[in-house]
Amino acid sequence: EVQLVESGGDSVTAGGSLRLSCTVSGVGVADSDIGWYRHAPGQKCELVLVINSDGGIYYYVDSVKGRFNISRDNTKNTVYLQMSSLQSEDTAVYYCVKQYLVGYDGWECPRFIGHWGQGTQVTVSS
Repeated sequence: EVQLVESGGDSVTAGGSLRLSCTVSGVGVADSDIGWYRHAPGQKCELVLVINSDGGIYYYVDSVKGRFNISRDNTKNTVYLQMSSLQSEDTAVYYCVKQYLVGYDGWECPRFIGHWGQGTQVTVSS
């Protein structure tokens, strides 16, 4: 059974940094396409960035370019989302997903595809 568990969410002030972790079991992260979504209250669920099995990294939210990075540790079977220069607009529940969906445009997160973690809350106060 594939399971993903996020951790690292916290409350920080604007300009701060956080590192989210997504620990995966049941499948190797090196063999998987892993993405991070975020869902803020009253906002559409959005795919933020992903790391593919071939190592390719793709950003889907322009505002995080230069501030967010994604990486993985195959020995720990964990994918990381390093976030810096956090802004209040980054406040959301962050989910890691195995098998993400590009181009989805919906208010709710597309939980009908892939495997999802339970989410971790990031709150940025100005």
